[in-house]
Amino acid sequence: MVKHTTYINFDATMSDKKQSKVVHLFEGWAFKKINYLIFLIGLLLIVFGYIIMALGEVDSFQSITLAPILLFLGYVVTIPAALIYRTKK
Repeated sequence: MVKHTTYINFDATMSDKKQSKVVHLFEGWAFKKINYLIFLIGLLLIVFGYIIMALGEVDSFQSITLAPILLFLGYVVTIPAALIYRTKK
């Protein structure tokens, strides 16, 4: 007994269905002016946090409390917000 195998170009068949649903990276996740502004604010918070930490004495308020708060806001809040934020269409 000989089995007859039919080869179907699966990629070509599926590509027609996928064409309408494909969203390219730069089309689906484009940065707008507001994203760059939020990102810049985050970078400034990080830079000022390190500057304040370096200028303060070892046990001062600015080295122990203020600088880590600025760094946290820059790294954990503002930069991810810039990456996630989208304007409504």
